[in-house]
Amino acid sequence: MNTRIKSDEVFIPSNEVVERATLKDYEEVYRQSIEDVEGFWDKAAKEIEWFDSWAKVLEWNYPRAKWFVKGKCNIVHNTLDRHVKSWRKNKVAIYWEGEPGERRVITYGELYKKVNKLANALKKLGVRKGDFITIYLPILPEQVIAMLACAKIGAIHNVVYYGYSARVLRERIMETSSRILITSNGAYYGGKLTVVANVISQLSQCPPLEYVIIKKRVDIPIITEQYQPIRGAEPKYIYWDELVNGAPDVAECEIMDSSDPLFIIYTSGTAGKPKGIVHSHGGYMVGSYLTTKLVFDIKDEDVYWCTASPGWITGHTYVVYGPLINGATILTYEGDLNYPSPTRWAKLIDDYGVSVFYTIPTYIRGFMLQDELLRKYSLHSLRLLGTVGEPIDPAAWKWFHKVVGKGRCPIIDTWWQTETGVILITSFPSMALKPGSVGKPFPTIKAGVISPTGEPLKEGEEGMLAINGPWPGLMETVYQDPRKYIDYWDLVQGWYVTGDICSIDKDGYFWIKGRSDDAIKIAGYRIGTAEIEKAVLSHPAVIDAAVIGKPLPSGGESVKVFLILKDGWILDEELVDEIRRRVLEYIGPIAVPSEIEAINELPKTRSGKILRRLLRERELGRKAFEYDS
Repeated sequence: MNTRIKSDEVFIPSNEVVERATLKDYEEVYRQSIEDVEGFWDKAAKEIEWFDSWAKVLEWNYPRAKWFVKGKCNIVHNTLDRHVKSWRKNKVAIYWEGEPGERRVITYGELYKKVNKLANALKKLGVRKGDFITIYLPILPEQVIAMLACAKIGAIHNVVYYGYSARVLRERIMETSSRILITSNGAYYGGKLTVVANVISQLSQCPPLEYVIIKKRVDIPIITEQYQPIRGAEPKYIYWDELVNGAPDVAECEIMDSSDPLFIIYTSGTAGKPKGIVHSHGGYMVGSYLTTKLVFDIKDEDVYWCTASPGWITGHTYVVYGPLINGATILTYEGDLNYPSPTRWAKLIDDYGVSVFYTIPTYIRGFMLQDELLRKYSLHSLRLLGTVGEPIDPAAWKWFHKVVGKGRCPIIDTWWQTETGVILITSFPSMALKPGSVGKPFPTIKAGVISPTGEPLKEGEEGMLAINGPWPGLMETVYQDPRKYIDYWDLVQGWYVTGDICSIDKDGYFWIKGRSDDAIKIAGYRIGTAEIEKAVLSHPAVIDAAVIGKPLPSGGESVKVFLILKDGWILDEELVDEIRRRVLEYIGPIAVPSEIEAINELPKTRSGKILRRLLRERELGRKAFEYDS
């Protein structure tokens, strides 16, 4: 049964877009990459700098992969050190704007010095290669500086999203035995100042912690003295500016083996206890470099803005490492994209001349309410749009293309995971685009849709999205639980099983349906919740929606829809019937919802993913799992 919502429209890129694109002929490049996977990545790795070359491109002992074996490198050498030896020394690396309106401009030469000063200060505090450092910062330039300083001296950074609670922060510090925490005394979001006094106060009995480095964002003290002596298990508090003052602004990169760990990042925790995913210097460096270069078609004149926080994997790969390795100019913004005006994001694009804009479908659906207000912004600097994090429904895709992209900007949809490290399935600027489809596999990526026994499924059939074989950027391991790494490869021999439901159309385009644990079993069929949500979202009254399955005595499930309506709409019988007809027309009678409920807010992770499990637990009258975020 093909339950895919089809978008009959295909958007063909202009000759100008194709001519400008770095990757001009996807099909030919992909064909050649599959014929010589190691040769493809060998060529990519040689485009950046290494201290010592590798003896072997890939050592594949299923399910363990080592890339660029015995190669010596440091990712910061490629994000900073090599650039300051060229004309890019005076190029802007970071534009930053705070929510209240402050602005900072940092060149590659200035960023290099700031990173070196912190790196030297950390070494003076006793940090050595392999030590964990936890970073708990809002979106400030210091967040990027701290990540790069850690990596430069061989420390492993553990970035914790600034919106997480003290309990979560403490757990991350304890689990990684971090001796140092880097934080800020406050941040602005949605017009409110968040201070961290209550968070810091709960770390006084956190045994591994010796130092808390505080970046002073606002003039609000969170400690009684600038320096506190260690009393028992209490850490010493040091202000960032005092720590780096006088530190040398020159530092050598620690020479790292390609497989040495770069960072640990935890999954969102929507499916149980969060897992600490470990990524390494070499493979991740090459994967993040090339995917950024080809997918976002980065040029030296671009101003690139990814709205993700570096607290998430998207921020690691496509805010910090990928763009900076490519020598890009990035924009980072501290606060709410809709504050103080719902078009703050559009103003930022115009103010900074953003040319590449990468965001999430949840934000895009919110932008759709702002048609009238958007008319005063030109958005003429944009040339490329991107989406990430969840499937985008065709209606939102077409609005984004028409209203924000003015009908001329390709929309690059991307699929990947914390575990994959880099984009694996994607559109490209030179590729024909289908609204709602994520596109095709990145070169060398052998992606497929398979059954639980590993059989390839036919055109349009839904099954498990899986990847055959490794790629640079794949996680090294799951911290303190390597068995969980093997679990990804254990379900079907030879395949990395992603946990997502997918189908492939006659043209080879992939259509993500949602997570397998978000599937609904109806009359023996499994239907992705995202698929039904797309149908519901196609109605002009609906701004956001989530679908769950409710158990039936027969053993199957019925469909219930939770939705948020636009202003002026009421969920009466007529609207309920119209929404049901949409699902009937798009998918078929099997997916028509039994219940539809309007609510004010959908529970979501900080990265914008809907927590359907919470809705399901609430609906069934059970105590919901506690998500402390």
